[in-house]
Amino acid sequence: KIVETSLSGDAEALTNTISSLADGVVDEMKQRWQMISKEEERAAGETNPERYVDKMLTNYYNVGFIHMLFPNALILHVAREPMDTIFSAYKHEFPAGPLDYTSDFPSLAEMYHAYRDLIEHWDRELPGRVTHVRYEDLVHDLPGVAKKIIEATGLDWDESVLDFHKKKQAVNTLSTTQVRKGVYKDSLQSWKRYEKHLQPLVKLIGERKNFNLKTSLAGYQPPAPEVNEEATVQSAEPKVMTEESTIHSEQHDETVEQNDKNDNFGEQHAQAAPQEEL
Repeated sequence: KIVETSLSGDAEALTNTISSLADGVVDEMKQRWQMISKEEERAAGETNPERYVDKMLTNYYNVGFIHMLFPNALILHVAREPMDTIFSAYKHEFPAGPLDYTSDFPSLAEMYHAYRDLIEHWDRELPGRVTHVRYEDLVHDLPGVAKKIIEATGLDWDESVLDFHKKKQAVNTLSTTQVRKGVYKDSLQSWKRYEKHLQPLVKLIGERKNFNLKTSLAGYQPPAPEVNEEATVQSAEPKVMTEESTIHSEQHDETVEQNDKNDNFGEQHAQAAPQEEL
């Protein structure tokens, strides 16, 4: 509708169309919230949330339209280490359908390159419009990142934000188990366990295996990295690999590879999360 109206050359009609579409999106969000909210929440007067969040992973396609419909929206792009992101999608066995590409290295690489191309496009055409958040910053410093996100929305800070894993709302995605655990670091660099087997995918990703993105939340400063003196000392010691230990390592890799598809661990890879102020 926006494209069709813009071709007419009528500026007022375009403004009205954008306003109407924006109102429709918000009304739909309100209806969805009413459907999933509990009766006691509505009875407590929580019928008019001050902010609505849409965290569809494909929102990065629509940053331009989101910007037009909601010029005051906070658009969050959560970016994880590239190979962790791609491996997280690959290791899950999704039902047959639109996610079939996650089981194929070339298709995964094509999808990832398209995503990076679009993010670079938005940063180039709408500089500063997308707020980037490094997943690793979120994991290592949840209080710091969360407080800056809430601050960016214009809301008051509430400590219960950090207790999201204790809430009882239904979760209908593959991250159901992870959500109940709270923030954890187990999956950082998890792809490294299978690095040898993922080399064809690494080659397809190429230079984009590295993503030097910094969290761009206003006023956020990541904490200084912790130095583990014991680990530093141990890493400095020479390592001797015997023939026996080499054989054991190779056998372990083969076992891990065989059982990989039966694993049920990991997280959804987050790409774009717009947040709207009404």
